Amino acid sequence: MTRERIVSPLEQKNDVSKPPTSTPSVRPQDLEHYLGQTELKERLGIALKAAKVRKGPMEHTLLYGPPGLGKTTLAHVIANELGSKAWVTSGPALTKGSDLVGTLTRMEPNDVLFIDEIHRLPAAVEEYIYPAMEDYKIDFTLDSGMHARVVSYALQPFTLIGATTRAGLLTGALRSRFGLVHNIRYYDCDELTDILEQAIALLSFKNIDRDALTRIASRSRGTPRIALRLLRRVQDFALVKTQGECTIEVVNNALALEGIDDAGLDQLDRMYLQTIWSVYEGGPVGVEAIAATMGEDAGTLEDVVEPYLLQIGLLARTRQGRKLTPEGQKIAQEA
Repeated sequence: MTRERIVSPLEQKNDVSKPPTSTPSVRPQDLEHYLGQTELKERLGIALKAAKVRKGPMEHTLLYGPPGLGKTTLAHVIANELGSKAWVTSGPALTKGSDLVGTLTRMEPNDVLFIDEIHRLPAAVEEYIYPAMEDYKIDFTLDSGMHARVVSYALQPFTLIGATTRAGLLTGALRSRFGLVHNIRYYDCDELTDILEQAIALLSFKNIDRDALTRIASRSRGTPRIALRLLRRVQDFALVKTQGECTIEVVNNALALEGIDDAGLDQLDRMYLQTIWSVYEGGPVGVEAIAATMGEDAGTLEDVVEPYLLQIGLLARTRQGRKLTPEGQKIAQEA
């Protein structure tokens, strides 16, 4: 049986005849390279330094904000800064208390437990989290009725990082147990351009200037995940169409092929605006009616489409329902 030799990243970099088999990660590994979110970084920096001085875990942290802004990345950055391991799971994956217990009992001192979509934790699992967060222990109930007894199991000190896009759905009891609560906001164009500049070195995409990166950033809805996705699409387009050379014109052509317009709207956004304008005369109209007309899920429209349209002032939410602003009406007529 022959064993395949694993080629190191350094060998891949030096050997141009054998390109890397996978796209390199552009996630920052430490707080210094986590760009943007200046206020959040300053608060986290203080908490991390204090934890190192105490030689203990950092306070439990809740990160909330729209998807794609770097909550998962930030959890790994915190673990790296603490010199510990990050254990990653999600609320829907923890269906019963034993799912959480298995992870907590394997963790080493000062490790980080990251729970994505923490607002979707079942109530039964939350009951296990409370003593674990406060006293670093888990309480088991053995037997039932008159013979029931509680057995406590001591845990290693750890940091729980919860991430959610719906902070309002967390129970008050769970939210109050987080020592640090941070909102991750949308990024401005300059911050996204800096993120893209940092990423192009890792993606070996040299033939692109800052003006072209700014054009990508301006159409990325204030979201790093979208900016990096569009950067890869532009890179692919440039490699095939212009032998790797990337100008603003190439960026415009690549994004037009992806259906991204000057305002950063995609096909689903424009269909949403068109539906409200052409079918419901600009609103107001309920999101369920819009979803039924478009054949889309109402939750998808609320979580994916509407936040950006509200942010840039194309849509308004009223008591009667969704309504297009004058600027939204203008774009809907032109779509």
